[in-house]
Amino acid sequence: MRFKRMTAIAAVAVVAFGTASCAKKDEPAAPTSKFAAGTTMDRIAKAGKFNVGTKWDQPLFGLKGLAKAPEGFDVEIVKIIAAELGIKDDKVHYEETVSKVREDFISSGRVDMIVATYTINDARKEKISFAGPYYEAGQDILVAKDDTTITGPEIFKTDATKKVCSVTGSTPAKKIAEYATAPGQVVLFDVYTKCLDALKNKQVAAVTTDNVILMGYVSKEPDKFKVLGKPFTKEPYGIGVKKDDKVFRDWINDIIEKAFADGRYKAAWDKTVGAIAPMPKEIKVNRY
Repeated sequence: MRFKRMTAIAAVAVVAFGTASCAKKDEPAAPTSKFAAGTTMDRIAKAGKFNVGTKWDQPLFGLKGLAKAPEGFDVEIVKIIAAELGIKDDKVHYEETVSKVREDFISSGRVDMIVATYTINDARKEKISFAGPYYEAGQDILVAKDDTTITGPEIFKTDATKKVCSVTGSTPAKKIAEYATAPGQVVLFDVYTKCLDALKNKQVAAVTTDNVILMGYVSKEPDKFKVLGKPFTKEPYGIGVKKDDKVFRDWINDIIEKAFADGRYKAAWDKTVGAIAPMPKEIKVNRY
């Protein structure tokens, strides 16, 4: 009787051991890192997830439609960087990041980086750091398809009745304000889609931001809008990271140059913005 009881106990132990072994075998391996300890790359790689800020209202750069994640050139750039970190696409969390909150999202650590048609300028560099630029756009003006009265930003100086729309906290909003002559002539919203609605409703006569963003909107509704095609600024797009995180910034710069050289940049471009604009002939990142 005792022998049978000991045999039963042994059998249970074998089953338990086998179950535990299977459980351990089936458990996913913990994320590992090939990066130097303490770096931002190391932290993200070990976490196994990547929090990134992008726009959700800009066709061809960052547009959140019915898909689970936004789509566009900025998103493709994120995927390139994520892959270098060992992060799979489904482990990238995209945070909608409108223009006026971008610096706050980075400084607070809400996101690890921001890729959101983010123009590099001195005022922003006082609060955060930029990798890039990975593309240079130019500010332009979008109007109704049949409008022939607006030929450039100078019209807002000579005709104060014409209102122009842009987004709060954006570089284009500040630039177009230099041409406005009347209070309320520059109308501001948090996202550009509201500017488009205002143009459709004839609350404003024009919308202004970077040319490729505007061309994206035209590609969606070519019978309603047109872009003047006369850019009047240079807008270098950078990737925002925490202030003075030189190691992470330089690493991203290396990835941008590498991707441009090996064809991944071209593949991302052709998949998105390539439908409306030629790819840049070269990329010159800032090493400051």
